[in-house]
Amino acid sequence: MSARSKARKRAVDILFEADQRPGTDLRALLDERVRSSGAPAPLPQYAIDVVEGVLAHGDRIDEILGTYSRGWTLARMPAVDRAILRVGTWEVLFNDEVPDAVAVDEAVDLATSLSTDDSPAFINGLLGRILELKPALLA
Repeated sequence: MSARSKARKRAVDILFEADQRPGTDLRALLDERVRSSGAPAPLPQYAIDVVEGVLAHGDRIDEILGTYSRGWTLARMPAVDRAILRVGTWEVLFNDEVPDAVAVDEAVDLATSLSTDDSPAFINGLLGRILELKPALLA
């Protein structure tokens, strides 16, 4: 597993944790994880970048996910899928350093290892739709 893949997983972990603890401020949780000396390894810079990117664009990301998800509201999605989709959407729309195909593949890989049997296809389809609409979404 590449360093970026590991960093994405750590970012998903933080987003998932914040989602599971109602009232948790994502910024405060990220700051806590950065400072945490009890962690087995320091939080990679790319994980920090991803979480900060989701923080900066979170409302727009959630709006897009809610609009283009077929048959699933954001609240009805498994929490891990929401976290993976937020990372994938941020990478596709707001991070020019990662090729779009890599962002989608990494999200599908995370879903394969962390979520339900149906999640990889769902995440692939939704991120594929977002990728198709990218020029209009960024206009």
